[in-house]
Amino acid sequence: MKCNYITIEREYGSGGTRIARRLAEECGIPCYGVEILEAVSRKNNVSVDQIQHLEESVSGSFLYTLFVMSKVQSGDSDMLSGEGKVFVEEQRAIENFAGQGPAIFLGHCAAQALKKRRGVVKVFIRANNEEKKKRIMADYQIPEGEVESTRKRFDNKRSKYFYANTTRHWNDVKNYDIVLDSSQLGIEGCVHVLKGLFEGK
Repeated sequence: MKCNYITIEREYGSGGTRIARRLAEECGIPCYGVEILEAVSRKNNVSVDQIQHLEESVSGSFLYTLFVMSKVQSGDSDMLSGEGKVFVEEQRAIENFAGQGPAIFLGHCAAQALKKRRGVVKVFIRANNEEKKKRIMADYQIPEGEVESTRKRFDNKRSKYFYANTTRHWNDVKNYDIVLDSSQLGIEGCVHVLKGLFEGK
């Protein structure tokens, strides 16, 4: 299978964002993460901070999830909540970016948006707690005493948002084609593995 798109979900502090950006740089293709939020922000005249707040407040209700999914499939977002509308707009932005050619997508349930496209490889990046702690302190300047609560908050947000919009569990390995441990492989090791997909190796 020719790889056209890589979608990456990742644990907070696993280095997933750095891996995606480095991979995009080495392969000469775009990486879309915060760019998805910025596209939604421009189109709907709402700030990125507001969008992130709506993502964080998404309902974990199974009935909400079924309702959102039915509206997404019908293309009707008029009766959706703010959270549901953000999801629909993010999915549209991802589709628009994918239409421009091969790319890497970070989070935002990108695999859901691209499920009808060919050549999509779904990746999950994890790391052990000690490595995540070091990276969170170094990359985000989070004080040591706040690392664990910050990590849990971000992972919980990602997990809830993923479930609310897919009915699947975010960290279930069955959702992914490849699971990488960045504490074992390192940032460059993960990049090397994923780069081979685009090179057909």
